[in-house]
Amino acid sequence: MIFWFFLWIMWFMLLFRIIADLFSDHDLSGWAKVGWTILVCLLPFIGVFIYLVARGKGMAERSAAHAQRNKQEFDDYIRQTAGAGGGAASPAEELAKLADLKSTGAISESEYEQAKKKLLAV
Repeated sequence: MIFWFFLWIMWFMLLFRIIADLFSDHDLSGWAKVGWTILVCLLPFIGVFIYLVARGKGMAERSAAHAQRNKQEFDDYIRQTAGAGGGAASPAEELAKLADLKSTGAISESEYEQAKKKLLAV
């Protein structure tokens, strides 16, 4: 009894996974989705087995691509959020740039002092 219950649950999980794969595939046309859905619903065992044979390899590829896209979006979000703390360099970095400009002669001593006061006032 428990064995049949386990197989029944496993069957529904497989059926839901196939239907989710059908509707998440953007390359498949609407009519193809309708056809596969009708086949899987009207002839469930045969339809599922045909789907697995015909599109099983693509299921794994689409799932891996989806996971990769999610990871990339998450990483981009983390980078964006971590970089949004001020958008510009820290005051110490700005002071170092000002000191370099002063030492190369690009700015005068008075310009350096004005920029330093302005930077430290913020």
